Amino acid sequence: MNPNYQLNTGENRSFLAELRQNLLNFGRRFPSPGGSSYYLGDDGTPWPDRGRETWITSRMAHVYSIGTLLGDAQAAPLADAALKGLRGELHDGTHGGWYAGLNADGSVMPTKQCYAHAFVMLAASSALLASRPGARELLDDALAVYDLRFWDEEEGLSRDTWDTDFTALDHYRGLNANMHSVEAFLAVADATGDETYRLRAGRIIDRVLDWARESGWRIPEHFSSDWVPQPELNRERPDDPFKPYGATPGHGIEWARLITQWALSSGREQAAPYVEAAENLYITAVGDAWNADGAPGLVYTTDWTGKPVVHDRMHWTLAEAINTSAVLYQTTGRQRYADDFATFMAYLDEFVLDRENGSWFHQLDRNNQLIGTVWPGKSDLYHAFQATLIPYLPADVSIAAAVAKQ
Repeated sequence: MNPNYQLNTGENRSFLAELRQNLLNFGRRFPSPGGSSYYLGDDGTPWPDRGRETWITSRMAHVYSIGTLLGDAQAAPLADAALKGLRGELHDGTHGGWYAGLNADGSVMPTKQCYAHAFVMLAASSALLASRPGARELLDDALAVYDLRFWDEEEGLSRDTWDTDFTALDHYRGLNANMHSVEAFLAVADATGDETYRLRAGRIIDRVLDWARESGWRIPEHFSSDWVPQPELNRERPDDPFKPYGATPGHGIEWARLITQWALSSGREQAAPYVEAAENLYITAVGDAWNADGAPGLVYTTDWTGKPVVHDRMHWTLAEAINTSAVLYQTTGRQRYADDFATFMAYLDEFVLDRENGSWFHQLDRNNQLIGTVWPGKSDLYHAFQATLIPYLPADVSIAAAVAKQ
């Protein structure tokens, strides 16, 4: 096996460092004049005819805050630009919180999304660690809004979507927003020392694991307002980018990493059952998704028996597989995870790296040919960038906090 692909080799560390710097270089044109992030095209050119969304802007603030911590000379002003967008044009000064985004003409995208607000918390936490101006105020605001509008203390889960004025709450409940809330809660706890948020992450995780066990370790994604699973939602629209039908193996893999991080960071003697559950999620997801149709790659979605539904390969699924295989090897020492990591790295190098334009291709078809039906262009750097760092960071600390301690 090529040492570039093998975990804990100097060659792999150098390979990931090269990819990381290439990603930072690729994304530098993201800021609009007001700071909100343009959607980036295939070569990193902004697409101003598309909306400028809060979740993308937050991800760019997160990435370039970490870039600042890593010593990238151009990262700080880019992090500050994204923070300007989050504190300015994307923020609702009348009703509080953050718009879903702005349309190309500057009008407001409707709704207030838990998913976007989770990323604001993540961005502010990373910016705080990077000592960016205004980060503390942004984080305080984000936590206050989230606590008021999205956290359901009785359920121990997060609500999903309000109307723009925070007057009507949608009936839909979803685990995608809860997953990124766990990520954000762990980052907040690590950045501020407030363990309230780590405890909240644990409450969400316990609920998710109950559903996962009942579903053969394929996590239900969609729920009614009283948290009854809706397994048939979007059957007619199976490749929806945020609410696809069926199980999403990439989320099973991502949950496995976050559960492991939470269990280890909580200092619990009972961490072992959670790590075992994380292994079950990962093994099921990879078993369902990898090479499921006779070609390498991880399929986007499966049905509830593990049969592929949408065969396309999304770059974020691969990034999470790289992350989680490394974390589980670091945590358990089991060779299968190191072997998986090498397999995923080889696939990345052969099919997913865009050597002409930079960054990673965001969507390939079942034959590993570039398409853009779900994710045209290259919206942001978040998943790919994190995959160049997490394999060599402590498994019990969120990414920005771990980089800050180096």
